[in-house]
Amino acid sequence: MNTNGVGNTYAAQATAAAQAASSEKTKLTSKTNRTNGQKEIGTPKLSEKAQKYYDKLKKKYGNMEFILVSADKKAEAEANVGKYASNKSLIVLIDDEKIEKMAEDAAYREKYEGILDKATVQFAQMKTSLGSNADSVKAFGMKFDDYGNASFFAVVDKSLAAQKDRIQHKREQKAEDQKKAEKKAEQKEKQEKIQEKHKTSDDTVTVEASSWDELLQKINETVAMGRSDMVQSKAETYVGQQFDYTI
Repeated sequence: MNTNGVGNTYAAQATAAAQAASSEKTKLTSKTNRTNGQKEIGTPKLSEKAQKYYDKLKKKYGNMEFILVSADKKAEAEANVGKYASNKSLIVLIDDEKIEKMAEDAAYREKYEGILDKATVQFAQMKTSLGSNADSVKAFGMKFDDYGNASFFAVVDKSLAAQKDRIQHKREQKAEDQKKAEKKAEQKEKQEKIQEKHKTSDDTVTVEASSWDELLQKINETVAMGRSDMVQSKAETYVGQQFDYTI
């Protein structure tokens, strides 16, 4: 009996099995920095499966702006949420570890996507509830802790409300002023707009809350601080009433 042939067959089979196992393990565990044009903080890494899921997630919630955070930069990102301001959409800070788990765990994925579904409706309600105060918000955002809880933040420029009130006040006075005074007021208004354009971020405040309703209250309080030296009109006193954000 030719035992060499049998031995070679077993050896070949063992080698093939080891290679297949190694290849499968690589598919499951290999993570690379697949940016795909995505916004990032740090150097987040995703497996191929997680990256595909993340691409689908961003497409599904196209009204949101996702920023992927590496695990070692989570604390830094949360401490500097105001730096990632965008007035175009709702910012979502999420770390690569959560995306990996969402890609693998259906229950975990369903929980987080449920929060995002609610946020879509709540974000629209928030802007409506704020009324004219919404003009003072440079960005809205949300983030998740390691226990699946969402929190919310807004970057508010408290000087914009006061600036708007001053401009409106001047416009109302123009009808009563002489042409010379009107011209002077217009020139001053233009100068204020120029100054506003080059204004530093000293008046920018980032407020954070555990609910949309709390965020609404904090935004209105921050805007009111900027208006403290102005007399609010009767209409403005109705801004900031409480709304039910439970879905």
